[in-house]
Order: sequence, then structure tokens, then C-alpha cells
Amino acid sequence: QVQLVESGGGLVQPGGSLRLSCAASGSIFSIITMGWYRQAPGKERELVATITSGGSAKYADSVKGRFTISRDSAKNTVNLQMNSLKPEDPAAYYCNAHLILNLRAQDSWGQGTQVTVSS
Repeated sequence: QVQLVESGGGLVQPGGSLRLSCAASGSIFSIITMGWYRQAPGKERELVATITSGGSAKYADSVKGRFTISRDSAKNTVNLQMNSLKPEDPAAYYCNAHLILNLRAQDSWGQGTQVTVSS
């Protein structure tokens, strides 16, 4: 099992920045990719960005050029730098780890951290 703990959410004005962090513990050797998803009220959870152990990143079109995902393997953390935040970005942001453990693919999720964009 992998445990994920997020931090860094909060309130920011439109155009502002926030940095989310996620610390992984447990069977971290089994992690294939880590990423961030978000879910706004009344909407489906959607992918924001993912990053492989080799550092290859993917982004949702809506955040390309504004958000940057990074991974610190030594500290077992994944970060999401969010710049130029827009009114459509507010949501609960969830850290995800996709792993293979005991020959079985599974996903671990953090508890979520709230991001609010408001003037």
C-alpha cells in the first residue's frame, strides 16, 4: 500500500499562484506514475497532470502552460506549481499514485486539498 498526504491548497486571487505538494510513504518502490486530479462540485474527477518515474509529464489541455508537475524521487514527493490561476480552476485537488503491487495494478489517493480562486 501507498499512503499519500497533500498540502498547499488555499485561497488565491485570479492570476495568482499556488504550489501543491504530495508526500508518499509505504510501498513507494511499486509506484509507476504519480499525478494530480481535481474534482469540482457536480463534476467528474478529471486528470490535471501526471509524471512517470523517469520524469515524463502529461497535462490536461486546460492547464498546459500554466501548471508544472515535478517529482522528487529522493523525498518521495510530487509537486504541482499552479500559475495564472483562473476562475475555472477551483476544485478539490487529489494526489494519485498508480502502482503495481503483488502483480496487481492499483491506485492510491490522497485525502484532497481545496483550491479556491476568488477576488
